[in-house]
Amino acid sequence: MAYSQSPKKAGIPREVLKWLQSLDLTFFPKNVRRDFSNGYLVAEIFSWYFPGDIQMHSYDNGTSLAAKQSNWPQIEKFLVKQNISVMKEIIDGTIHCKPGAAELLVQEIYTILTNRRTQTIQKVEQGFTDKAYQDQLPMVARSTASVAIKSNLSLSEVIAEQNIITNQCKVLTIIHRHIEQRKEERTQDPKRFNIKPTLGEQAVRLHQVLAHQSEPNLQMNTSQAAC
Repeated sequence: MAYSQSPKKAGIPREVLKWLQSLDLTFFPKNVRRDFSNGYLVAEIFSWYFPGDIQMHSYDNGTSLAAKQSNWPQIEKFLVKQNISVMKEIIDGTIHCKPGAAELLVQEIYTILTNRRTQTIQKVEQGFTDKAYQDQLPMVARSTASVAIKSNLSLSEVIAEQNIITNQCKVLTIIHRHIEQRKEERTQDPKRFNIKPTLGEQAVRLHQVLAHQSEPNLQMNTSQAAC
């Protein structure tokens, strides 16, 4: 049985795509996550609006982590100089090809440079995870813990972060989120996991019946005491 593949590109509104085509870029982004991750196209977009501040010969159009680490600090320095605010989480997500990050970045840049809001705003998961994609799959096809780590923590992200403890915390966060997702699945479909009600759950109805039976006696005692 074949399941739908994780989307490589999606979420950019038509008006934003038309705007990108009008800029006559060096190449048109076919894979949004990959083509925007090194920052080259981001710098080229800004160079059309700030030709005196962006020098494209200073940017590398490579796909290596070294190229990304060379390009993005220059872009961030330019953003600070121009007092342009872009969330650090969006930039980091774009660098490491997180789901939805590049799409959101492009829409943010479009809004900043054109003063126009997109009609359809890209919705992304907090932290740019693949949760939205996993929710579309049947339970049997969803990721295991190891696959969840691989999908939500890229190799470039691990290499860029030299602090081992920070990377360990990221892994633990992914595992914790995966465990919570599994607990939710067991709650949604207890028959599939052969989950039997506990003694406490079985006694709930009996407790409610006794409570209802005791209410008339309590009312009678109250009325007698009032007399």
